[in-house]
Amino acid sequence: MRAITFQGTGKVQVDNVEDPTIEDAGDIVLKVTSTAICGSDLHLYDGFVPEMHKGDIIGHEFMGEIAAVGSGVTRFRQGDRVVVPFNIACGHCDFCRVDAFSLCDNTNPDHEKVEKLYGQSGGGMFGYSHLFGGYAGGQAEYVRVPHADVGLVKAPESLPDEKVLFLSDIFPTGYQAVEQIGTGPGDMVAVWGCGPVGQFAIRSAFMLGAERVFALDFEPERLALAKAAGAEIIDLNSEDSYDRLLDLTAGKLPNRCVDAVGLEAHGASTLGNLYDKAKTALMLESDRPNVLRDAIMCCRKGGAVSIAGLYAGFADKFPIGAAFGKGLMMRGGQTHTRAYMDRLLARVEAGEIDPSFVITHRGTLEDGPGFYETFGKRKDDCIKCVMTP
Repeated sequence: MRAITFQGTGKVQVDNVEDPTIEDAGDIVLKVTSTAICGSDLHLYDGFVPEMHKGDIIGHEFMGEIAAVGSGVTRFRQGDRVVVPFNIACGHCDFCRVDAFSLCDNTNPDHEKVEKLYGQSGGGMFGYSHLFGGYAGGQAEYVRVPHADVGLVKAPESLPDEKVLFLSDIFPTGYQAVEQIGTGPGDMVAVWGCGPVGQFAIRSAFMLGAERVFALDFEPERLALAKAAGAEIIDLNSEDSYDRLLDLTAGKLPNRCVDAVGLEAHGASTLGNLYDKAKTALMLESDRPNVLRDAIMCCRKGGAVSIAGLYAGFADKFPIGAAFGKGLMMRGGQTHTRAYMDRLLARVEAGEIDPSFVITHRGTLEDGPGFYETFGKRKDDCIKCVMTP
């Protein structure tokens, strides 16, 4: 089969690789009908996530039709059209039993590597390095999906792929970002980063009843998309985040802040940002937390900060004094994707949201390497790339 493989920092290519097979009774083999490039994939592409091996199949946002079914699978059959969550969960450990699926105890065979970094390991993930199981990803014609009865969600025949594909990751990730910090009626929410996850965080904040949502970014096409959703935009090319938020909120500041950027924060040539770029270039720091610093400083005292953007290791100049002094709550972590898929699918079916709004580029697997370049360098007003194998 054809698949997009990692070839080293800044390089992916489409290769002929072996077809996947059923390895365990709980597996299915999926014929992929749609797959997307996630902002998190760019962290692999840019070399920020260790334990990527040459030839690894990447991609964790995908859906398709079941081509083969393991003998232990009871909820699905060959031919079913399904969406696959990006994280892999066993369904019966202490964490899965309370819907904390990303923290699964049993699906990461590489858990010892992560334990050395973080103290404990979460579950496995598709196409996301040999820190998280070394599972083949879904930017391919076929993919093996373990624990199928736990993760898969049937896609309604009435909805095309583009309306349900993002239940695999970015829609639940944006929703969890605001839900996990208690966003509700009357709240003022600020979202840093208007890429795909930020766009869904903005719309999810409104779904949960937020009174006002502020969207901060440098890219005009992303700000325009945020404005179309009802957000009040702040163009960081010309406006200071703290001063503008203070002005817009009559001195209150937002009480819910979301970092939808993560470890590869780009932006203005501030002292903090230049410091981060220099330290990461010299491998003296693993993350660029410029956005997280800003969110903490801009959050109203007694408020909450949500970290939806991926961080991988250690960050310098973290304003713990401000977080402590203002009594901020902070939440983060990989999305418990399966916990949100059914309720968000119901919103799509009800016509409350059409997730395909975020797609700007469409193509095949053969377009994938070019899409990585386009998406990574924000060329051609790119926000989201979807491929149909």
